[in-house]
Amino acid sequence: MPPLEASPLLSTSYGSGGIVGRTVPRLWTPPLRELTPDTSYGFEVCDFARDVLGHPLDPWQEWVVIHAGELLPDGRPRFRKVLVLVSRQNGKTELLVVLTLYWMYVERVPMVLGTSTKVDYAKESWLKAVNLARRVPELAAEIPRKGGIREANGETHLWRAAPTETGGGSRYKIAASNEEGGRSLTIDRLVLDELRQHHSYEAHDAAVPATNAVRDAQIWALSNAGSDKSIVLNDWRDSALQFIETGEGDPRLGLFEYSAPDGSSPLDLDALAQANPNLGHRIDPDALLGDAKTAMEKGGDKLAGFKTENMCMRVPRLDPAIDAAGWAAGNKPGTLAALRSRVALCLDVAPDSQHVTLAAAAVLPSGRVRVEVVAAWTDTVALRRELPDLVATVRPQVFGWLPNGPAAAVAADLAERKGWPPRAVKVEEIRKDVPAVCMGFADLVKNEYVLHSDDPLLNAQAEAAEKLVQGDAWRFTRRGSGHVDGMYAVAGAVHLARTLPAPVGKPRIIVADDTPDVA
Repeated sequence: MPPLEASPLLSTSYGSGGIVGRTVPRLWTPPLRELTPDTSYGFEVCDFARDVLGHPLDPWQEWVVIHAGELLPDGRPRFRKVLVLVSRQNGKTELLVVLTLYWMYVERVPMVLGTSTKVDYAKESWLKAVNLARRVPELAAEIPRKGGIREANGETHLWRAAPTETGGGSRYKIAASNEEGGRSLTIDRLVLDELRQHHSYEAHDAAVPATNAVRDAQIWALSNAGSDKSIVLNDWRDSALQFIETGEGDPRLGLFEYSAPDGSSPLDLDALAQANPNLGHRIDPDALLGDAKTAMEKGGDKLAGFKTENMCMRVPRLDPAIDAAGWAAGNKPGTLAALRSRVALCLDVAPDSQHVTLAAAAVLPSGRVRVEVVAAWTDTVALRRELPDLVATVRPQVFGWLPNGPAAAVAADLAERKGWPPRAVKVEEIRKDVPAVCMGFADLVKNEYVLHSDDPLLNAQAEAAEKLVQGDAWRFTRRGSGHVDGMYAVAGAVHLARTLPAPVGKPRIIVADDTPDVA
């Protein structure tokens, strides 16, 4: 195979007509030198797949193995860790199968371990490798008749050992990604499939250290995008991006990411092409766009799942409470100045007491609701000091809080006493209706009935909020690393504003320079 600069693999897309999948990933770690058959084992992998296995790699797979197979001057792989991110159904399993057989039959390493979230998933790749090796006479000849293929007593392995070979040959074993997978082994090549499912370092710490004693070991981690729970994937990706952008960090961690740019629409075929290198080849664009339209219509977790699985975009949460499209549509800058007589306030506190939000809401003449943050604190000390004057200044019709949540920490401060509450302000505790408050707010957002002024605090929490299901209902979950006190506060304020008694007296004509109901 010619040097990379002369290779057709440099093309950015392939297929006939229209937009097709990109061969080159959107984000990737550049090589240290020109990649040729002497400086990357990837060229040999491509030859092995085509000439020996009779199973040529797809163009994007060739591009990845050539770049991930870069060699240091001493012959070791440049990348100790390789992270490949690509949408589902683009052929990452086939790539792993070819690599595994190459490692066993060409590099002839002693131990290859393949892991996945469930051992059955790892076994699917193992079975494909076994069947492919059996189909090629020269490969099948190196599988011992006795013990070459084993599926018994919880052990699954493929053993390659030529009759004249000294030593133990090569073994390909599989394991589940858990705290036991890989322990007691010395691993030359490690595959971590579906890295997005590693929500802790338990599985990582069981398998990855088993490569430490092997000087030229290499770890391949493949996955589509994850969520905020995908701790290992996110840490690896952040580290790789830091090195790409600054040169600081781990130089032996390579990232090759096929993903749609942040903020892309699921209906953007060009964005889909960046996340699906086999678009127009093995993946039907019309079918993918059909799935995208369904996801857009359903919203919520359906849309989050499409972005993760088919756009390879990191989604902060996979069971979103707030519809992203509805929230974006509600970004209509304005104020509540013309509706001071109909304002409701609500306060909520984060479980760690390191964030507190006071939010306001009022129902507009159109029936929509405008929300805004009145104040936010990073501790309850400042809250206790400043809240009374703030509420007195705003003079809402009602002030609410959620006493059955973390706000109970300031219950004594919200109890009636001299000077509190301010004159003509009703204090209302939201106790039994919390799921209704959360679900009602989410429904209004989805139907574009909540207007806001693009507040960064609310934007961040709306993006991160997930559901905590309780029977047939749900509320915002407080589990995880993010805060949702802002969401609870605005949802509570909206609930209180919408349940205020109708105004008494003659209707008033309101004239305001800053009309709150911006269309």
